Amino acid sequence: MKQFALSALLMLALGAGEARAQGKFSGYMFGDYSYNVTRDGNIGSFSNVASPAGTTAFQEFKFRRIYFAYDNDISEKFMSRFRLEADQSSNTSDGKIGVAVKDAYLKWKGVFGGSDLYFGIQPTPAFDVSEAAWGYRSLEKTIMDLRGIAPSRDLGIALRGKLTDDGSVDYWVLVANGPGNKPETDKYKRYYGHVQLKPATNLQLTVYADYAGRPDIADNHNPGAKVGNGILTAAVFAGYAEKDRFSVGAEGFLQSTSHGFDNGSSLATKSGSGISVFGSVNVMPDLALIGRYDRFDPNTDAAVKYDARSYAIVGLSWKIDKNVAIQPNVLYETYEPPAVGKGNPDPSVTARVTFFYTFL
Repeated sequence: MKQFALSALLMLALGAGEARAQGKFSGYMFGDYSYNVTRDGNIGSFSNVASPAGTTAFQEFKFRRIYFAYDNDISEKFMSRFRLEADQSSNTSDGKIGVAVKDAYLKWKGVFGGSDLYFGIQPTPAFDVSEAAWGYRSLEKTIMDLRGIAPSRDLGIALRGKLTDDGSVDYWVLVANGPGNKPETDKYKRYYGHVQLKPATNLQLTVYADYAGRPDIADNHNPGAKVGNGILTAAVFAGYAEKDRFSVGAEGFLQSTSHGFDNGSSLATKSGSGISVFGSVNVMPDLALIGRYDRFDPNTDAAVKYDARSYAIVGLSWKIDKNVAIQPNVLYETYEPPAVGKGNPDPSVTARVTFFYTFL
């Protein structure tokens, strides 16, 4: 996959002059200089850590994301997108920058009244709207993406369109493999659904759900028995924005894994939850103040403790050019105690200066 992606990138770059007449290239990058102000000495044994890796005083320069895309209008009815993603974490195992295919889809415009059909590797409905409302992917993923609740991309077929003529109610459904843009390994699929409401010009609401089918698992409390292990996720989002002034948003989700939790006497439903509240305000035309707070609990069962996490981001975004921003920010994460009597873990505090720029 990486060799294919690199070859495709070279072909796109070499053919850019001729292709520009038919399609459009786009691209952006973001990376940072970061410094770990403090870390708990046992953080290596903690689960569900969102803060950057490393011990106290660890510092680094790092590219966290590079996007390069080509959109082409094949005809009046069809368009396609091909996008590559490069980074130094998820796409590589040795620390070098790795490249993978992020988008590769065909869009059939107006397949029927007010609806478009998509086929291929494409965005999922899970947090596309909330990520756009958050507006600072350069600082962090939205909570459902960050915590791996749903993939940002999947390979399948989707319908997107309007449920009302004025566009105040939109829908989005997708049937896909399930493991993101990784190859399929079983017969099960993931079914996504999303409704977006726009009751006013500056206000939007979304209701989302998906079901991920999975193979049955053995019930170790009933020898020879097998039980379901599917995952149901539901989420809501609300956002309000006044352009060039301020924006606020809140997103929450619940996730249930059938027979996903062994309580000692039986296999029970594992329930997880999360909430994220964020906002930004323009204190000057080119300077925004940004804040966000997340709370995530992967298992809300009363018998399971010490695994919930709180995560806060505070920063500034200074647009020194229409395509370039410098974003000093601080990440603060706290952890519930790992066991009674062992004390509270130290929080993770990271100071960063993030650089974001659009190069195409």
